[in-house]
Amino acid sequence: MSTTDQYVSVRYLVDDVPAAVDFYTAHLGFRLNADAGAAFADVVRGSLRLLLSGPASSGARATPDDATVPGRNRIHLVVDDLDAEIDRLRGAGLPFRSEVVAGPGGRQILLADPAGNLIELFQPARPAASA
Repeated sequence: MSTTDQYVSVRYLVDDVPAAVDFYTAHLGFRLNADAGAAFADVVRGSLRLLLSGPASSGARATPDDATVPGRNRIHLVVDDLDAEIDRLRGAGLPFRSEVVAGPGGRQILLADPAGNLIELFQPARPAASA
């Protein structure tokens, strides 16, 4: 299997690559896969390869100015205990961008990385116990 078959890759444009690497590795369980200093790094969690592109990276230079503002798109990370994750991350001083939202599929909250990119922490609904 080639590297491109092992991972699903998502690119996030960030202002500060080292701060983004620290955020994802220290708080969200990613491991550093490649590091090109201030220009670029990639971090991996499971089959997700997150490409962190700083202003000097080719990925950032190829993006039109009006497309660089973080929007509604986000990566989606499944967690076992959303309340415990919220407590842990709030304790670390991380900024949430929403309150907890509950629906038929589960509960979620949005977190922002140092560049304002969104991360959805999602806890699936537990199946109802059968009688």
